[in-house]
Amino acid sequence: ALSSPHRRTILDALRDGPKTTTALCEVLPELSRYAVMQHLGVLERAGVVLVRRDGRERWNELNAVPIQRELERWLGALQQASAAQLLAFERHVSASPPGKEQS
Repeated sequence: ALSSPHRRTILDALRDGPKTTTALCEVLPELSRYAVMQHLGVLERAGVVLVRRDGRERWNELNAVPIQRELERWLGALQQASAAQLLAFERHVSASPPGKEQS
């Protein structure tokens, strides 16, 4: 869902608060209303945009929880790998006799 630059533009616009579909179409004037609605559909199915209808208006709101969850999962894996590398280096350094290099 986040691979499209148009969808990322939509999410950027929603950071300031909910917007109508019409307002989002103004953010992406190079796209047709139909194309913007298709992008919103992808974001809605991914769970990162919540939709509320008020009469004829469709209000779109950012749901940052799934994005934050994936970010923490991804960063957690990177942090674990970095921590493991640091521990391995620490073990290597502490196992080496002072003043002598291991080959």
